[in-house]
Amino acid sequence: MNTPLRVAFAGTPAFAARALEAIIDAGFDVPLVLTQPDRPAGRGMKLTPSAVKQIALKHGIEVDQPERLRTVEQRARLAASTPDVLVVAAYGLILPPAVLQLPRLGCLNIHASLLPRWRGAAPIHRAIEAGDRETGITIMQMDEGLDTGPMLMRHALSIAADDTTGSLHDKLAELGATSIVEALRLLPAGGLVAEVQPLDGVTYASKIGRNDAEIDWRRPARDIECAVRAFNPFPGAVGHLRGNLIKLWSARIVDAQGVPGEVLQADEAGVVVACGDGALCFTELQRSGSRRMGAGEFLRGFAVNAGETFSLENPAAA
Repeated sequence: MNTPLRVAFAGTPAFAARALEAIIDAGFDVPLVLTQPDRPAGRGMKLTPSAVKQIALKHGIEVDQPERLRTVEQRARLAASTPDVLVVAAYGLILPPAVLQLPRLGCLNIHASLLPRWRGAAPIHRAIEAGDRETGITIMQMDEGLDTGPMLMRHALSIAADDTTGSLHDKLAELGATSIVEALRLLPAGGLVAEVQPLDGVTYASKIGRNDAEIDWRRPARDIECAVRAFNPFPGAVGHLRGNLIKLWSARIVDAQGVPGEVLQADEAGVVVACGDGALCFTELQRSGSRRMGAGEFLRGFAVNAGETFSLENPAAA
């Protein structure tokens, strides 16, 4: 009888938790899980364990939450777990060479893009924002660079016209889970062929900041519609009207023209705003301090009139 592969796991959010569940369900021996320290969350800012930690505790798996992995002491529990391989998914810490060299079969990363496109922290957001029609999962052998290691497996996934970062995240989490199980089954027998990433096509998915979601109404409607979907559910695309911050959650392109930022129509069907090329009808909106609402309900609480103009820049930054 073959001894199960010993798979240590490092990850933090829901994307990683789905992969950990799949690895456990597939029967691999998981001696240790690494995850970020508990963070304050919710209205009460109560210390809350990560999604990965919750899965690990549910299955009785040992959890370690070091702030860094730079010292021998910080790496001690990982070393003592003697993993054959370390699987990493959205962990949030850079792995030093000592960690990369620790497992006999190395460290595998589950990356939510078709490398070398969208290396970096926010590949799902940036793929939608750029209007990409396809993304996927890459299983990569980790090296010391930023998502630069050789590729072991790639599975493509079409991006639907109505995909948000939230919906695409869930699809990619499932694909990542099935892909890593497939890779781990092939790994011990040398069934994975490492492919060096090409130099052509490299792009970087920088971390999402709140300022990224500020709408520039001078851009084409198509670009802004992609941004609205990219920043749903975080941080939410933002416009400013009469000094009020308005989050714009859902939009469709309409055949209309006007001065960029000008409200062309506002009724139950939506708030139509002119862009640099074309216009968008926003059907779900949210005023600061309130909740997301359909256009009709939003307008009953916050009047918007044709002829008004959304600010081209954030008034707070002016």
